[in-house]
Amino acid sequence: MMKHLTILITILLIPAFVVAQGRLEGKVMVAGNDDAPDGEGLPGANVVWAGTTVGASANAAGYFTIKKVKDHNLLVASFVGYTTDTVVVDPDTDYIEIILEESSMLDEIRVIGRATGTHIDRKATIATVNITGAELCKAACCNLSESFVTNVSVDVNYADAATGAKQIQLLGLAGSYVQILTENIPSMYGLGAAYGLSYIPGPWMESIQVSKGTSSVRNGNESITGQINVEYKKPVTSEILFVNGFVSDAGKIESNANASLRLNPYWSTMLLGHGETQSGASDHNKDGFRDEPDVRQYSFMNRWDYLSDNLTFRTGIKYMNEERIGGQFDYNRNSPNTWDSGYGINMATERAEAFTKLGGMFGPDDNMSLGWIQSFAFHEMNAWLGYNKYDATQKSYYTNLLYQYFPGEKHTVDAGVSYRFDHYDELQGIYRPLTGHITTNINSETVESVPGVFMQYTYTDSAKVTLLAGVRYDFYRNHGAQFTPRLHLRYEITPHITLRASAGKGYRTVHVLAENMYFLSSSRQMVIADNLDIEEAWNAGINMTGYLHIGKRELRVTGEAYRTSFVKQIVIDLDSDIDRVSFYNLDGKSYSNVYQLEAQIEPVTGLDITAAWRWNDVKQTIGGELREKPLASRYKGLLTASYTTRMRKWQVDCTLQYNGPGRIPSTMANPEPYRRADHFSAYPVLNAQITKYFRKWSVYIGAENITGSRQHDAIIAANDPFGPYYDGSMIYGPVHGRKLFAGFRFALDRPQN
Repeated sequence: MMKHLTILITILLIPAFVVAQGRLEGKVMVAGNDDAPDGEGLPGANVVWAGTTVGASANAAGYFTIKKVKDHNLLVASFVGYTTDTVVVDPDTDYIEIILEESSMLDEIRVIGRATGTHIDRKATIATVNITGAELCKAACCNLSESFVTNVSVDVNYADAATGAKQIQLLGLAGSYVQILTENIPSMYGLGAAYGLSYIPGPWMESIQVSKGTSSVRNGNESITGQINVEYKKPVTSEILFVNGFVSDAGKIESNANASLRLNPYWSTMLLGHGETQSGASDHNKDGFRDEPDVRQYSFMNRWDYLSDNLTFRTGIKYMNEERIGGQFDYNRNSPNTWDSGYGINMATERAEAFTKLGGMFGPDDNMSLGWIQSFAFHEMNAWLGYNKYDATQKSYYTNLLYQYFPGEKHTVDAGVSYRFDHYDELQGIYRPLTGHITTNINSETVESVPGVFMQYTYTDSAKVTLLAGVRYDFYRNHGAQFTPRLHLRYEITPHITLRASAGKGYRTVHVLAENMYFLSSSRQMVIADNLDIEEAWNAGINMTGYLHIGKRELRVTGEAYRTSFVKQIVIDLDSDIDRVSFYNLDGKSYSNVYQLEAQIEPVTGLDITAAWRWNDVKQTIGGELREKPLASRYKGLLTASYTTRMRKWQVDCTLQYNGPGRIPSTMANPEPYRRADHFSAYPVLNAQITKYFRKWSVYIGAENITGSRQHDAIIAANDPFGPYYDGSMIYGPVHGRKLFAGFRFALDRPQN
């Protein structure tokens, strides 16, 4: 491991001479009064260069970072309930503080630091939902998989009932069709697909951006249904010191900490740490299996930033180690194997990552810029699941060189070259108790090398119309050349109604075993067809957002519709044979139609309410028959309420999800005791949390799944896990009952400059 770290650090630091693009750092604050001093950050505040669509949102502490725009020095800061302010920014300024006064429309009522945790970037061409740090604090957000509890667009469900694997769903389709980025670097694919959502601690995240449909071609062609980008905390804008502690009655104990240091006006650094253990396993359905696996995980991250008007350099490393123990209660981590003392699951994972980001402006009038991103990841997994053995490593390298040209105020041209390299070593075998030997089923080495080029043109007619058109050409070592066109339109119909539309194509290569290894915890045989295609799909969508004023309040209403249609797809077939899970090329139709309505309002000061409903129409040709996608809800309803008292001393958050019914693959070929219904019913999930704020501290208590909704008999034939009918893949809902939790947060914020 140390050898890999040494090599990757050396490689990534070589290009440190590249000049970076100018950026402006700052903080938006609330004007003080008799009850509170100046300096309280205003999370979620918007800043934008006047006459452009270049903007940013403040993080949970009120800090923001925005790209400087040539010939524009008027910065507009705004937020609902506060008077908009425009400030003049000197070209040499690299840090600014803006104080907003409360609007007189609110009369005598004063809220300090109040902001909506989730909002749509009004100026963005692509419909993007920004989930701020304030929103992440509304629930027990221990990692990325738990960050979407209050979001109607993204579902996170268990992929199986034994190993704890979780999977995102967006636009009715699996998370493998969502491009997951960390600070605009592709992440969590291949070996990271099954369990990677738990590798990103919640308190490390500054914000999350969720966009639907095909996104920009700048980051690749893998975003078929959307893109999720995670922004980690930054040294300059994060707390000097932050500590978080969490404990639940499910036996989970977690601690997170981060500390940042500004060495001088240019250099800053930050260290983030995470540790968790879960060992109080429960068995609510009395089947002898842990509802959730025991987990021991620790990780750390160190990042360095150099920021000035003419140079920006960011680099960092991250390391994670995890042990995951599941299966029957008779099995424990000290057992000599995963079969003698009961059915056991033992998975050990190591992951190391590193990155650098650079860029610079040049040209006669600084009308051109150049940026360079590099990243390296090493992922190793060694796992036993009953009789099944799976060992794998993945080595990945990614680089993206971006060029931007501003020929005129209304025009922007982006172009660049990218390269992605992935090397997989996989060994899958099965222990034969009669012979005492391991039979190797798969021993493969796969190399994926993908160079690509792209070009993107943006036309902006003031702030009313923006057209973004992009194309890219990627050459796959195993699948040849692929052409990706994408088009996005933003049109401001009125100052209060904005229309966005998108259309484009996406591709992804499938690594069946790496992405679906949790099926090894079932007696089903994994049957993988030869010559699997690259997946290819078209996506088109429309989004309309309106801001309606009801008295002195603003109601945001969003309606959208998206369709994804596959040209090529790898089918995961649980229907055709009860003894198998088959992977083969699509022969027929496969599509997803998703319709969604959402409304958000602050009816009284301090109370935010969001209500949303989504319909899913997802079908796929399985075994020669066009069928509804299995184990997925046909609709979902969401109602969230967040109330903050005057002066933000107390906060109460409640979230109610109503998940619709769906189809279950047929189990009629099983003996009678191991058969299940061919559908599941709708079920609610209610979460609540109460937070008490002090000057530097906050403490919280809460409960998840208060309704106690859970899937009974989630594991088929749990009494005979080594028999032919054992199956944990028929999972559609929660496997645990009600959870109680408590925690604290301590933050030492950065003083004003």
